[in-house]
Amino acid sequence: MALQQQSLRDRQVASIEKILNLNSVASEASTTNDATSSNGLIPQATPILNSDGDPIWKVLVFDDLGRDVISSVLRVNDLRAWGVTIHLNINSQRHQIPDVPVLYLVEPTEANLKIIASDLSRNLYADAYINFLYSISRPAIEAFASQVASAGTSENIAQVYDQYLNFVVAEPDLFTLAMGRETYWALNSAATPDDKLDELVDRTVTGLFSVAVTMGTIPIIRCPKSGPAEMIATKLDRKLRDHILNSRDNLFSSSSQRPSSGHATTLSRPVLIIVDRSVDLVPMLSHSWTYQSLVHDVLKMRLNRITVETPIDETNPSKGSTKKAYDLNSNDFFWSRNAGVPFPQVAEDIDAELTKYKEDAADITRKTGASSLEDLQNDTSASAQHLKAAITLLPALRERKATLDMHMNIATSLLKAIKDRQLDNFYQLEETITKQSKAQILDLLNDESKGKEPLDKLRLFIIWFLSTESDVSRAEMTRFEEALGRIGADTAPIQYVKRVRELTRMTMMTSAPTQPVQQSASNEIFRGFSSISNRLTDRLKDGALGANFENLISGVKNFLPVNKDLTVTKITESIMDPASASSSAIAKTENYLYFDPRSANARGTMPAASQVRQQGSSMPGTLGGLAAGSQATFGQRRQGFSEAIVFTVGGGSMDEYGNLQDWAKRTSAASGSGSTGAKRRVVYGSTELVNAEDFLMGELARLGTESG
Repeated sequence: MALQQQSLRDRQVASIEKILNLNSVASEASTTNDATSSNGLIPQATPILNSDGDPIWKVLVFDDLGRDVISSVLRVNDLRAWGVTIHLNINSQRHQIPDVPVLYLVEPTEANLKIIASDLSRNLYADAYINFLYSISRPAIEAFASQVASAGTSENIAQVYDQYLNFVVAEPDLFTLAMGRETYWALNSAATPDDKLDELVDRTVTGLFSVAVTMGTIPIIRCPKSGPAEMIATKLDRKLRDHILNSRDNLFSSSSQRPSSGHATTLSRPVLIIVDRSVDLVPMLSHSWTYQSLVHDVLKMRLNRITVETPIDETNPSKGSTKKAYDLNSNDFFWSRNAGVPFPQVAEDIDAELTKYKEDAADITRKTGASSLEDLQNDTSASAQHLKAAITLLPALRERKATLDMHMNIATSLLKAIKDRQLDNFYQLEETITKQSKAQILDLLNDESKGKEPLDKLRLFIIWFLSTESDVSRAEMTRFEEALGRIGADTAPIQYVKRVRELTRMTMMTSAPTQPVQQSASNEIFRGFSSISNRLTDRLKDGALGANFENLISGVKNFLPVNKDLTVTKITESIMDPASASSSAIAKTENYLYFDPRSANARGTMPAASQVRQQGSSMPGTLGGLAAGSQATFGQRRQGFSEAIVFTVGGGSMDEYGNLQDWAKRTSAASGSGSTGAKRRVVYGSTELVNAEDFLMGELARLGTESG
């Protein structure tokens, strides 16, 4: 029987567990995935014991990246289960705890190394277990060793490890390199010096190398010619080759990696598809209708955390509101099930789960004779057997109720934003954006009744401008810009979009629905969706949303999302499943470069850093005449893959992640349930997940100002 395939998140958690266990392999009982912690994200486990059989309690010290890596997959209770009593930032003021060992999880920067050396000389802690998020360079480790030796504190260092964990996992198969929200600007700005470009490329290469190590396999690499994607692919190919040839201990052939990964055949290895963000800007700006995309766009989710404004007293709105922070993670049963589905279905499921919860609570109180769950613990009249059963079920039931209350608050906040900003109308227009005429777009920009948020109208206009087949004259563009200016929109992003429009349109692939919309299915969805209106109306009546809820629902009945593949998904399909891909998609990827780090042939020369910027001044498919990598043979172009890592350079979109997962699920099912080998898996990654507002006003506007 085949082992269940581990997600990227599973493998990263296992690596962090090993670090918390002082780099000892955890026992089999502690690494099973059959049961989960009641409050954390991973199964509870017993911390490593010392020679006397007592737990080894530790202090965890991390930098900002280490904090982000850990906080995205673990919670405080998980750390405590592994013996971590205190966790601190390396740059914070820390006091001496001389009898407790310390775990460092930091980047191997000069500043961090100096702080660690200072900690050792001041005897802040007992033994030091130093874990670097990625491989430390030889000059850096030699300088650190010199510092420690001169201070005479080397005996306080118990371990030094390179861990290859410099990426943040947001969902089981979604990761970012946490490189900030200015990467697209930096890669496309003429003001960025070459050394800064080199730094960005090297950091991306290091992060992708760590992802490959964590996944335990060396991928085939495909990328378009020209731009940052080619340079990153070239350097990553060289880094993987050098590691295989020169490392005494090959990270891809150790027993901790998945079986046969060290000598896997080409067909069993994943393909790493690296594309530049400019291949399609639309997903970065579009209004979505799936739960996770709405949360990311409207509530500004970062590192799986959001802040929602909720009323202090639902029965008395005059008391004002308060802000609550929520974590959305894979341990949340409701989020795991509904993150990628359309928002109407989420509302339907909230209603169904609340009804189920009330039935379960009523069943418990009926058996015990208590009037409510709150009275159970104080009730002594119930039979001992029923009371014991009820008390056993109570914690899980309360946790379930807290999760549903959280999602009810999130749904309430999203619905308010949908009404205030008319997000349903914008979504509907974007679904048929290529059918909109210039006059219709201009009327929408001038009509206050069709949305009052300037940013939403600016997003819609740029999406139309990038998607329309019609040429826009200078006079027409002036009228559009004047209309946007009158409503208070910043038109600076348009100046940059005008420059890249022609290149972007050559790489974008418009997509028709892969299957017709089924009205009966739509009606079925909304039969359940409408049932929640009464519950939400009661809660939102005083907020003036309840009265319009039915109108809001009816306004989205006819445009539930259809299976429409985005450009990145079509690129992925043409490489993973060329037999099923459209001829237009295959034509776009026909000249993608091919790198196989295990092959002696598929390699090329290294382009200069300054040529990263040439994508804006040269046609796709060229890089100043310099070819890196190799042209794929016909067989290589048609070989197909069951697993892929899709990486966008310059920012990622939650819409693209959801679209890729939908495609993988849909095509796996279409391949037939009888064949386990046909199941496809796609991991999506980017330099950083960026929401529409940050991308538009933080990056495109900045580029537009520079080019204006």
